Amino acid sequence: MNAFAKLKTITPTVNQIVRTYALKSDLKIKWVRPEKIPCYKPEKSGDLQALPKFAGTELMKDYRDSKELETANEHVRNLFTIQHNRRREMVENFKEDMVRRVYRHELDYGSIEAKLGLMTARIRSLQEYMEKFPRQSVVKVQLKELIDKRKRFLRYLRRWDYRRFEYMLEKLDLVYKPYPTHFHWITRKDSLRKLTTQHCEQIKETRLEEYRRQLESQQLEFLENKLKTLEFIRKEQTECQVPVTVSSEEIKTVRKQYEELKQKRAAAAESLKESEDS
Repeated sequence: MNAFAKLKTITPTVNQIVRTYALKSDLKIKWVRPEKIPCYKPEKSGDLQALPKFAGTELMKDYRDSKELETANEHVRNLFTIQHNRRREMVENFKEDMVRRVYRHELDYGSIEAKLGLMTARIRSLQEYMEKFPRQSVVKVQLKELIDKRKRFLRYLRRWDYRRFEYMLEKLDLVYKPYPTHFHWITRKDSLRKLTTQHCEQIKETRLEEYRRQLESQQLEFLENKLKTLEFIRKEQTECQVPVTVSSEEIKTVRKQYEELKQKRAAAAESLKESEDS
């Protein structure tokens, strides 16, 4: 007899050797790995607004105060508008707009508020560029560095001047997302452990709620039996001339509880009936 035949004969008797600790669980728990969001996306950087859409008829920054363009031909004037020039001119207009929101005076370009405005404008322009060309690795690195630099500036403001920090967030439409205090990898095992704990807590709460409803349904009958028992005990003790352990105040409180609960149940039943009829 060969080895395969011997193994075939003993298989019915070794059912206890089958591994069961790695089988799938019967619990209705499903874990889906969260979608990874790159750090340069607005959801992670905290930018609540994108780059605004300009009409295109605005003049470039260096030619706004030109008196010659005021009386120039329409075709000549169009040559100095944003729509007929590079995208950088539009970004420069947006930078100036962001700085004007938070600057301290008209010539302020070196304060921390002006720097944050310039960085925010640059970040949003690079985010729009990354949406069109997501494989530009050099631009991606520049964008990550800018976001980290702005976060360091905001962290400094939050620590030393919280009112100015809130003012900057409001004016620039930002949400400050600090670095996590403790870093941990998102793993399937850890997530399933947390989901199992939540599932067990939910089962516990549902069973406790069912038990509470069961006790509330038996409360009226329990008070009625308690009232009859107390009255019987007091009556027997007075007839047998033994010390009375049940006072009349206890019987009154139990009777009051019984009457109040009975009225409450009747009112609830009437309201339920009216709602069903309507």
